[in-house]
Amino acid sequence: MTNMATVQPQAILAFDHLAERYDDLFTKSLIGRAQRDIVWNVLSQTFRPGDYVLELNCGTGEDAMFLARNGISVAAFDASEQMIRIASQRLRPEAPNPLVRFSQLPIELIHQIRPERQFDGAFSNFSGLNCVVDLNHTAEDLAALMPPGAPLIVCLSTRFCISEMIWFSLRGKLSKAFRRCSGRTVAKVDEFAVNVYYPTLRQLRRSFSPAFIMRSCVGIGITVPPSYVEPWIRKYPKSLNILQAIDKVLSSRPGFRVLGDHMLIRFERAQA
Repeated sequence: MTNMATVQPQAILAFDHLAERYDDLFTKSLIGRAQRDIVWNVLSQTFRPGDYVLELNCGTGEDAMFLARNGISVAAFDASEQMIRIASQRLRPEAPNPLVRFSQLPIELIHQIRPERQFDGAFSNFSGLNCVVDLNHTAEDLAALMPPGAPLIVCLSTRFCISEMIWFSLRGKLSKAFRRCSGRTVAKVDEFAVNVYYPTLRQLRRSFSPAFIMRSCVGIGITVPPSYVEPWIRKYPKSLNILQAIDKVLSSRPGFRVLGDHMLIRFERAQA
Protein backbone atom coordinates (compact mmCIF):
# COMPACT_ATOMS: atom_id res chain seq x y z
CA MET A 1 0.00 0.00 0.00
CA THR A 2 1.43 3.39 -0.99
CA ASN A 3 1.35 6.39 1.32
CA MET A 4 -1.02 8.14 -1.08
CA ALA A 5 -3.48 5.25 -0.81
CA THR A 6 -3.78 5.79 2.95
CA VAL A 7 -4.80 9.47 2.75
CA GLN A 8 -8.38 9.98 3.97
CA PRO A 9 -10.24 12.33 1.57
CA GLN A 10 -13.21 12.39 3.95
CA ALA A 11 -10.98 13.58 6.78
CA ILE A 12 -9.61 16.41 4.65
CA LEU A 13 -13.14 17.48 3.67
CA ALA A 14 -14.26 17.25 7.29
CA PHE A 15 -11.54 19.58 8.53
CA ASP A 16 -12.08 21.94 5.60
CA HIS A 17 -15.70 22.13 6.75
CA LEU A 18 -14.72 22.56 10.40
CA ALA A 19 -11.96 25.13 9.87
CA GLU A 20 -14.02 28.31 10.34
CA ARG A 21 -15.38 27.03 13.68
CA TYR A 22 -12.32 25.24 14.99
CA ASP A 23 -10.85 28.07 17.06
CA ASP A 24 -14.19 28.81 18.74
CA LEU A 25 -14.85 25.13 19.43
CA PHE A 26 -11.40 24.25 20.75
CA THR A 27 -8.56 26.78 20.55
CA LYS A 28 -10.37 29.50 22.52
CA SER A 29 -12.21 27.13 24.87
CA LEU A 30 -11.26 26.87 28.54
CA ILE A 31 -10.56 23.17 28.12
CA GLY A 32 -8.58 23.71 24.94
CA ARG A 33 -6.40 26.34 26.59
CA ALA A 34 -5.83 24.16 29.64
CA GLN A 35 -4.72 21.23 27.49
CA ARG A 36 -2.61 23.37 25.15
CA ASP A 37 -0.76 25.02 28.06
CA ILE A 38 0.71 21.61 28.93
CA VAL A 39 1.89 21.10 25.36
CA TRP A 40 3.38 24.59 25.17
CA ASN A 41 5.30 24.01 28.37
CA VAL A 42 6.90 20.90 26.85
CA LEU A 43 7.57 22.64 23.53
CA SER A 44 9.25 25.52 25.39
CA GLN A 45 11.52 23.08 27.22
CA THR A 46 12.32 21.18 24.01
CA PHE A 47 12.99 23.80 21.34
CA ARG A 48 15.27 26.83 21.47
CA PRO A 49 15.46 30.16 19.57
CA GLY A 50 17.09 29.58 16.21
CA ASP A 51 15.77 26.02 15.85
CA TYR A 52 14.08 24.97 12.60
CA VAL A 53 11.05 22.82 13.42
CA LEU A 54 8.59 20.77 11.39
CA GLU A 55 4.94 20.83 12.45
CA LEU A 56 2.45 18.27 11.17
CA ASN A 57 -1.32 18.89 11.17
CA CYS A 58 -0.84 22.52 12.18
CA GLY A 59 -4.55 23.39 12.02
CA THR A 60 -5.15 27.11 12.31
CA GLY A 61 -1.54 27.80 13.29
CA GLU A 62 -1.82 28.41 17.02
CA ASP A 63 1.24 26.35 17.96
CA ALA A 64 3.38 27.53 15.04
CA MET A 65 2.82 31.16 15.98
CA PHE A 66 3.61 30.42 19.62
CA LEU A 67 6.96 28.95 18.59
CA ALA A 68 7.65 31.82 16.20
CA ARG A 69 7.05 34.34 18.98
CA ASN A 70 9.82 32.53 20.82
CA GLY A 71 12.30 32.85 17.95
CA ILE A 72 11.80 29.38 16.48
CA SER A 73 11.36 28.87 12.73
CA VAL A 74 8.48 26.58 11.77
CA ALA A 75 7.57 24.79 8.56
CA ALA A 76 3.92 23.98 9.27
CA PHE A 77 1.81 21.57 7.23
CA ASP A 78 -1.83 20.49 7.26
CA ALA A 79 -3.93 18.38 4.90
CA SER A 80 -6.79 20.88 5.02
CA GLU A 81 -6.65 23.76 2.56
CA GLN A 82 -9.08 25.77 4.68
CA MET A 83 -7.06 25.29 7.87
CA ILE A 84 -3.98 26.57 6.03
CA ARG A 85 -5.95 29.53 4.66
CA ILE A 86 -7.09 30.54 8.14
CA ALA A 87 -3.62 30.00 9.61
CA SER A 88 -2.14 32.27 6.94
CA GLN A 89 -4.77 34.93 7.61
CA ARG A 90 -4.11 34.83 11.35
CA LEU A 91 -0.42 35.28 10.68
CA ARG A 92 -0.89 38.54 8.78
CA PRO A 93 -1.54 40.77 11.84
CA GLU A 94 1.83 39.62 13.14
CA ALA A 95 3.45 39.73 9.70
CA PRO A 96 5.85 40.05 8.14
CA ASN A 97 6.94 36.99 10.10
CA PRO A 98 9.55 35.04 8.17
CA LEU A 99 9.79 32.43 10.93
CA VAL A 100 6.57 30.62 9.92
CA ARG A 101 5.60 29.09 6.62
CA PHE A 102 2.24 27.34 6.19
CA SER A 103 1.72 24.74 3.43
CA GLN A 104 -0.95 22.23 2.54
CA LEU A 105 0.25 18.62 2.64
CA PRO A 106 -1.17 15.44 4.23
CA ILE A 107 0.99 13.64 6.77
CA GLU A 108 1.09 10.64 4.46
CA LEU A 109 3.01 12.70 1.88
CA ILE A 110 5.66 14.34 4.04
CA HIS A 111 8.33 12.39 2.17
CA GLN A 112 7.80 15.07 -0.51
CA ILE A 113 9.08 17.83 1.78
CA ARG A 114 12.37 19.35 0.66
CA PRO A 115 13.52 21.49 3.60
CA GLU A 116 16.20 24.16 3.29
CA ARG A 117 18.13 22.13 5.88
CA GLN A 118 17.46 19.25 8.25
CA PHE A 119 14.89 20.01 10.90
CA ASP A 120 16.10 20.38 14.47
CA GLY A 121 12.94 18.61 15.62
CA ALA A 122 9.30 18.00 14.85
CA PHE A 123 5.94 17.87 16.55
CA SER A 124 2.32 16.98 15.94
CA ASN A 125 -0.34 18.29 18.29
CA PHE A 126 -3.85 17.19 19.23
CA SER A 127 -4.66 13.96 17.45
CA GLY A 128 -3.63 14.54 13.85
CA LEU A 129 -1.73 11.26 13.96
CA ASN A 130 -4.90 9.47 15.09
CA CYS A 131 -6.14 9.83 11.52
CA VAL A 132 -3.09 8.07 10.08
CA VAL A 133 -3.48 4.34 9.43
CA ASP A 134 0.23 3.52 9.02
CA LEU A 135 2.46 5.25 11.55
CA ASN A 136 5.42 3.08 10.55
CA HIS A 137 5.61 4.98 7.26
CA THR A 138 5.24 8.28 9.11
CA ALA A 139 8.14 7.40 11.39
CA GLU A 140 10.33 6.45 8.43
CA ASP A 141 9.50 9.68 6.61
CA LEU A 142 10.21 11.78 9.70
CA ALA A 143 13.50 10.00 10.33
CA ALA A 144 14.73 11.08 6.89
CA LEU A 145 14.09 14.72 7.79
CA MET A 146 15.77 14.82 11.21
CA PRO A 147 19.32 14.23 12.47
CA PRO A 148 20.18 11.76 15.25
CA GLY A 149 19.28 13.13 18.66
CA ALA A 150 16.53 15.43 17.35
CA PRO A 151 13.31 15.48 19.41
CA LEU A 152 9.89 14.47 18.12
CA ILE A 153 6.88 15.57 20.20
CA VAL A 154 3.53 13.94 19.41
CA CYS A 155 0.15 14.40 21.08
CA LEU A 156 -2.45 11.74 20.35
CA SER A 157 -5.88 10.79 21.64
CA THR A 158 -5.67 7.82 23.99
CA ARG A 159 -7.46 4.50 23.70
CA PHE A 160 -8.82 4.65 27.25
CA CYS A 161 -10.09 8.10 28.25
CA ILE A 162 -11.42 7.77 31.78
CA SER A 163 -13.21 11.13 31.84
CA GLU A 164 -15.01 10.28 28.59
CA MET A 165 -16.06 6.90 29.94
CA ILE A 166 -17.49 8.47 33.09
CA TRP A 167 -19.16 11.38 31.30
CA PHE A 168 -21.10 9.28 28.80
CA SER A 169 -21.76 6.37 31.20
CA LEU A 170 -23.52 8.73 33.60
CA ARG A 171 -25.73 9.77 30.69
CA GLY A 172 -26.50 6.21 29.65
CA LYS A 173 -24.54 6.50 26.39
CA LEU A 174 -22.38 3.42 26.77
CA SER A 175 -21.47 3.09 23.09
CA LYS A 176 -19.95 6.57 23.21
CA ALA A 177 -18.36 5.93 26.60
CA PHE A 178 -16.29 3.03 25.27
CA ARG A 179 -16.02 3.96 21.59
CA ARG A 180 -12.22 4.25 21.67
CA CYS A 181 -11.58 0.90 23.34
CA SER A 182 -11.53 -1.21 20.17
CA GLY A 183 -8.66 0.88 18.84
CA ARG A 184 -10.63 2.24 15.91
CA THR A 185 -13.86 4.13 15.36
CA VAL A 186 -15.62 6.15 12.71
CA ALA A 187 -16.14 9.73 13.86
CA LYS A 188 -18.87 11.86 12.35
CA VAL A 189 -17.71 15.41 11.65
CA ASP A 190 -20.85 17.05 10.33
CA GLU A 191 -21.78 14.90 7.32
CA PHE A 192 -18.31 13.38 6.93
CA ALA A 193 -17.16 10.00 8.25
CA VAL A 194 -13.55 9.92 9.45
CA ASN A 195 -11.61 6.80 10.45
CA VAL A 196 -9.90 7.43 13.79
CA TYR A 197 -7.30 5.09 15.27
CA TYR A 198 -6.35 4.84 18.94
CA PRO A 199 -2.97 3.11 19.31
CA THR A 200 -1.74 2.15 22.75
CA LEU A 201 1.52 3.48 24.12
CA ARG A 202 3.16 0.12 23.43
CA GLN A 203 1.94 0.17 19.83
CA LEU A 204 3.26 3.70 19.35
CA ARG A 205 6.65 2.77 20.74
CA ARG A 206 6.77 -0.14 18.31
CA SER A 207 5.55 1.92 15.32
CA PHE A 208 8.24 4.57 15.78
CA SER A 209 11.02 2.06 16.45
CA PRO A 210 13.83 1.66 15.52
CA ALA A 211 14.15 5.17 14.07
CA PHE A 212 12.91 6.82 17.27
CA ILE A 213 13.35 6.05 20.96
CA MET A 214 10.60 7.00 23.41
CA ARG A 215 11.98 9.23 26.16
CA SER A 216 8.88 10.33 28.09
CA CYS A 217 5.09 10.31 28.16
CA VAL A 218 2.64 12.48 30.10
CA GLY A 219 -1.13 12.35 30.18
CA ILE A 220 -3.25 15.35 29.19
CA GLY A 221 -6.84 15.59 30.36
CA ILE A 222 -6.92 12.73 32.84
CA THR A 223 -9.59 14.46 34.92
CA VAL A 224 -9.87 17.60 32.78
CA PRO A 225 -12.56 16.41 30.33
CA PRO A 226 -12.58 16.49 26.52
CA SER A 227 -13.57 19.74 24.83
CA TYR A 228 -17.20 18.71 24.24
CA VAL A 229 -17.72 19.15 28.01
CA GLU A 230 -16.97 22.89 27.63
CA PRO A 231 -20.59 24.01 28.37
CA TRP A 232 -20.43 22.26 31.77
CA ILE A 233 -16.98 23.69 32.54
CA ARG A 234 -18.19 27.21 31.72
CA LYS A 235 -21.08 26.68 34.10
CA TYR A 236 -18.69 25.58 36.86
CA PRO A 237 -15.38 27.28 35.95
CA LYS A 238 -13.78 26.79 39.37
CA SER A 239 -13.93 23.05 38.85
CA LEU A 240 -11.37 23.37 36.05
CA ASN A 241 -8.71 24.63 38.47
CA ILE A 242 -9.32 21.63 40.73
CA LEU A 243 -9.17 19.17 37.84
CA GLN A 244 -5.97 20.78 36.51
CA ALA A 245 -4.36 20.40 39.94
CA ILE A 246 -5.29 16.71 40.03
CA ASP A 247 -3.95 16.20 36.51
CA LYS A 248 -0.64 17.77 37.49
CA VAL A 249 -0.20 15.07 40.14
CA LEU A 250 -1.31 12.16 37.94
CA SER A 251 0.02 13.12 34.50
CA SER A 252 3.41 11.39 34.67
CA ARG A 253 2.38 8.33 36.67
CA PRO A 254 2.49 5.15 34.55
CA GLY A 255 -0.90 3.89 35.71
CA PHE A 256 -2.67 7.15 34.85
CA ARG A 257 -0.79 8.84 32.02
CA VAL A 258 -2.49 6.66 29.37
CA LEU A 259 -6.00 7.34 30.74
CA GLY A 260 -6.28 10.99 29.70
CA ASP A 261 -7.98 12.56 26.72
CA HIS A 262 -4.52 12.79 25.14
CA MET A 263 -0.99 11.59 25.78
CA LEU A 264 2.04 13.71 25.00
CA ILE A 265 5.05 11.64 24.00
CA ARG A 266 8.64 12.72 23.50
CA PHE A 267 10.66 10.61 21.09
CA GLU A 268 14.29 11.08 20.11
CA ARG A 269 15.75 10.31 16.70
CA ALA A 270 17.96 7.27 17.17
CA GLN A 271 21.57 7.16 16.08
CA ALA A 272 21.92 5.95 12.50
